[in-house]
Amino acid sequence: MKRLLAFMYGIFCYLIFLVTFLYAIAFIANIYVPKTIDHGISGTLIPSIIIDTLLLGVFAIQHSVMARPGFKKWWTNIVPKSIERSTYVLFASLALVLLFWQWRPLPDLIWNVQADGWQMTLWILSGLGWFIVLTGTYMISHWHLFGLKQVTENLKGKELSNPKFKINGYYHFVRHPLMLGFIIAFWATPTMTLGHLLFAAASTGYILIALQLEERDLIRYFGAKYLNYKERVPGLIPVRFGSNTNIDETSVNTYENSSSE
Repeated sequence: MKRLLAFMYGIFCYLIFLVTFLYAIAFIANIYVPKTIDHGISGTLIPSIIIDTLLLGVFAIQHSVMARPGFKKWWTNIVPKSIERSTYVLFASLALVLLFWQWRPLPDLIWNVQADGWQMTLWILSGLGWFIVLTGTYMISHWHLFGLKQVTENLKGKELSNPKFKINGYYHFVRHPLMLGFIIAFWATPTMTLGHLLFAAASTGYILIALQLEERDLIRYFGAKYLNYKERVPGLIPVRFGSNTNIDETSVNTYENSSSE
């Protein structure tokens, strides 16, 4: 019964994520939903900037803190390991729901592209960004990333499997295609308001900082495999300006020892 409840909980968390993800696309694109990044009740400038910044901060803190190995080790003393990832996904979705609900639009225009050809180009780029995000999850492990594999293995009484290092699809060209997709989707818009600019700039800044933390975790987890991969493949922009692919185990040990200190 506990395994079945954990499985149902995992499905529930995934469905919440799916609805939130679809709403996020419409929210940022200003389409089909009652409240978007540019439409809703506007307040005065400074209080609105403060509120929006705090909302973005809530998401950033939740997303980063709950993803750290040290937090996970502590957290799984409270939450069963089989639903740890599902719970992370649920909390991330709730942080986004809070942002959608309380976001204060800042409608002052930064740019407004009127030419039909350029408008279409920007919409296509935005759609491409979201397409990269969604399809990129399947090139690693969509079901593991969102906790479904863990609750399924638990339901079957199997030992929970760990993520495997693999290079598929976009990952041959950039190490973080999901984050690249988000950045494209956030910035490619024919109408850029002050509120949208705040969202895009803050989110991009958070992504750049969070990737440094994630890379440290990946190096600790995969060691020489990831260090060699990091030297061969660029992080966000699929262009490498000079690289050194000769990474040996000594460099891995040196990094891990310095990190643990």
